[in-house]
Amino acid sequence: MKNLLSPARLALAALLIALTAVFTLSVRVPVPATQGYVNLSDVAITFAGLVFGPWLGLAAGGIGAALADLLGGYAQFAPLSLIAHGLEGLAIGWLGRGRRTVTGMIPAWLVGAAVMVAGYLIGEGLFLTGWPAAIAEVPMNIVQVIVGGVIGIPLVLAVRAAYPPVDRLGQPRPWTE
Repeated sequence: MKNLLSPARLALAALLIALTAVFTLSVRVPVPATQGYVNLSDVAITFAGLVFGPWLGLAAGGIGAALADLLGGYAQFAPLSLIAHGLEGLAIGWLGRGRRTVTGMIPAWLVGAAVMVAGYLIGEGLFLTGWPAAIAEVPMNIVQVIVGGVIGIPLVLAVRAAYPPVDRLGQPRPWTE
């Protein structure tokens, strides 16, 4: 638990939350059926989960997307975004942490994508918009997660190639003199 709450990991979590919020707010395509929007949050969530693991994927996805909803005028979606995108980041991070190849990352991303799409479908159907609108939004959510994987996975590979120590950010370092 001590390593989970180190100052470096807290700073990294804050950075990833902000990055997810910026990606979410930077491009917003309205979905009239649900009064919601499609965005690029899944790019940041895929990146955070694959590079930094499940707990930072959970924080970045859940808090970052919910914060963007609050800041962007979609407060009614914030609790659902917290859960659906948080679980997406957790799943991607859990299944994909340490995977170095595209073929290793794709299954983790697919499970996270399914979690997010199902989370929004169930959450909107039960609590926000009703089933017809929730079902109508499924194709847009699928497009959103596809964009997240198509951009997020190559981004992971590019950042790892350009800066190999990225996987160690936020990890405890042994003391040496």
